Amino acid sequence: MGAQLRLLRRRIRSVKSTAKITRAQELIASSRIIKAQQRMVAAVPYEREITRAVSAVLSNTAEVDHPLTVAKQQPANAGVLIVTSDRGFAGGFNANILREAEALAGHLRGRGVEVKPFVVGRKGIGWHRFRSREMSGEWSGFSDNPLYSHAKDIADSLVGAFVDENGIDEIHVVYTRFVSMLTQEVQVTRILPLEVEETTEEPAEGPLPYYEFEPTAGEVLNQLLPRYIESRIFNALLQSAASEHASRRRAMKSATDNANDLIRTFTQKMNQVRQAEITQEISEIVGGANALADASAGKE
Repeated sequence: MGAQLRLLRRRIRSVKSTAKITRAQELIASSRIIKAQQRMVAAVPYEREITRAVSAVLSNTAEVDHPLTVAKQQPANAGVLIVTSDRGFAGGFNANILREAEALAGHLRGRGVEVKPFVVGRKGIGWHRFRSREMSGEWSGFSDNPLYSHAKDIADSLVGAFVDENGIDEIHVVYTRFVSMLTQEVQVTRILPLEVEETTEEPAEGPLPYYEFEPTAGEVLNQLLPRYIESRIFNALLQSAASEHASRRRAMKSATDNANDLIRTFTQKMNQVRQAEITQEISEIVGGANALADASAGKE
């Protein structure tokens, strides 16, 4: 029983050490979620205004004929931007993203479209390298705190591949959208070519402003559309960062709760073993005392 007690004590110490680590990770993720949410909110006005500007230019142009808005009849290649995390301990965050990206890739291949992955985050990069899958672009080191410059680098690479004659014909983004602290959803969005919809309904934000273009509307779109793509990618990076912190917080809280349950279970077993050991010792003492008493009575 002594060996069993030592084993249980070692297990309790080990689980307590693990619980301290997971608790610290939970607290760190909780503090970073607030900052990530604030950055998301701060980026909304710019994204909203540049979207309205692009919509105003397109609505005031008689014919929309821009390389970023023209969809090919028979697309041959599609780029898929997969936004994963650089670090683990985030539960099923990366697994859900990669599963959805695989589903999208299967759908595109079913249409006869070759898939070219562009991957953000060390987890996604490692997943593709382990399976010896070629990547058309990779970025890492900023998944939990992305900057606009990171989004610009990614957008430049994607737009450059899109306008190249032998490049890609479509660009899709797979990322995790932050809904709340408890809910994060994997989102699949096509960002290129832009979908231009004709409608007579007034936008919810109010009527679009009227612009006069110099030299031409096409030149204005040449300047606006890359900025618009950058803002869309930046929003995806911010949403993914907030979702990563929320997923890590939830996963670490679950791990801490499980560790505490194990500690209670091991403590109960240790108490049972100690009680059994004490009972056995008492029984041995009582048995020895009775034997001595019987021996003394026999001598008399």
